[in-house]
Amino acid sequence: MSFPKVNPTNTKAWEQLTAHYSETQHLKMQDQFVEDPDRAHRYAIRWNDFYIDYSKNRINDTTLSLLLALADEVGLKEAIEAQFNGEHINETEDRAVGHTALRDFAHLKPEVADTLKKIKGFTDSVIEGKWKGYTGKSIETIVNIGIGGSDLGPDMVCEALKYYQNHLEVRFVSNVDGDHTQEQLKGLNPETTLFIIVSKTFTTQETLTNANTIRDWFLKSASEEDIAQHFVAVSTNLEAVSNFGIAPQNIFPMWDWVGGRFSLWSAVGLSIACSVGYAHFESLLRGAHEMDLHFRNTAFENNIPVVLALISVWYNNFHNAESECIVPYSQYLNKLVAYLQQGIMESNGKSVDRNGDPIDYQTGTIVWGSTGTNAQHAFFQLIHQGTKLIPTDFVGFSKALHGNQDHQNKLMANMIAQTEALLQGTHGTEVENTFKVFEGNKPTNTLLIDTLTPKSLGSLIAMYEHKLFVQGVVWNIYSYDQWGVELGKKLAKGTLQAIESEDISHMNNASTQNLLKRLS
Repeated sequence: MSFPKVNPTNTKAWEQLTAHYSETQHLKMQDQFVEDPDRAHRYAIRWNDFYIDYSKNRINDTTLSLLLALADEVGLKEAIEAQFNGEHINETEDRAVGHTALRDFAHLKPEVADTLKKIKGFTDSVIEGKWKGYTGKSIETIVNIGIGGSDLGPDMVCEALKYYQNHLEVRFVSNVDGDHTQEQLKGLNPETTLFIIVSKTFTTQETLTNANTIRDWFLKSASEEDIAQHFVAVSTNLEAVSNFGIAPQNIFPMWDWVGGRFSLWSAVGLSIACSVGYAHFESLLRGAHEMDLHFRNTAFENNIPVVLALISVWYNNFHNAESECIVPYSQYLNKLVAYLQQGIMESNGKSVDRNGDPIDYQTGTIVWGSTGTNAQHAFFQLIHQGTKLIPTDFVGFSKALHGNQDHQNKLMANMIAQTEALLQGTHGTEVENTFKVFEGNKPTNTLLIDTLTPKSLGSLIAMYEHKLFVQGVVWNIYSYDQWGVELGKKLAKGTLQAIESEDISHMNNASTQNLLKRLS
């Protein structure tokens, strides 16, 4: 089975959607709810402890029918099977895209099963105090050293699952900014701190710079031999890791069929397992796998990632909405948007299609947002009364973890009221003046989940993973490479050389030369 390479604009469905948009662009959702009393029930999906309300969108039955036809014409079903069957759908790098295989416990690859067993043994030892530092003390703090997918995912999940955190403190060092590194080292005791270096190649500039700085800091009070008790690595470069001083038994593997921004499910999630324990880490994986099964096996009209992705395509390509906002109504999820920004924008920010041709239609969406209710007092004004169309996902949980019902009632009241306000506006009512007019008709999806647990979080993350995959298939792009990241890295090497040598003669750009002069 080959991965489909269909230009969506050449499909019959795209042509029909274009005509359909012209006919319906001025329809008001307020009127649609009046005309169809059953709309809220029909445009909703119930799955496990998820309830997805997508009724507050500028769509009707025809819109959905044409979007589903588009999915069929671009070969979405074939694409899904190609990914799950391990085909090399990341063709520009000749790699499979296998992050879903990391959480399929019924069909675990032997190397994945072995790694999970190793993660469990390691984390149990650290959490139970059996892993001793160089002075015989148990570990109290874990520091994850990585960047991009080696940082954003684990950091986000550890923050999201703080309610389930054990006695270990977990910190993250990512930015090559030395001030950031020093701040994260403040108050650490080298005798009771364990560092996890996460770098597939063990050559990433930011990660290795931070790792070596931290290594020097550690050696001020310890010896080279003590590194083996305080540093572990997640990497494929065994030689470089060994040269750093890390013992072979303390190296966890990575695989080229797992992309960095989808790697938290692998040993890259070692800090997660340390923070909440292996059992919760496994629940996270199992929750993601349940969403995998839903995505792979459910008819498209009831398929959460497919429906959300197609609605996003509708706004991006026909309504010319360039961005979409994500607002989780849980402070635990305050790092979710940053994580999804990498996953979505690094994956689908492409301008060449799978046939190698330049693209003349819009691809990746700009993803942004923050937590409710903070966001309501910040940027919601733009969504309510601004001139831009900004589809927004609201993510909330029915039950509070700490059980404060007064706070929870007010939190949920705000979330639901905001979706109502964005829908209804001041439509059908009289206002004092034009400044207080709210057009309404602003599209939203509401994702209401029972409780924030490791399992439900896993499902939520996987939902967005599959959504971006569907978008990439429709847009006929390769979602799993990131060549755009590489050019800046390459140029930075020459720029660094110019800074260190104080010789800018080989820098051709006048602006670059002037900026470098300002550094001296």
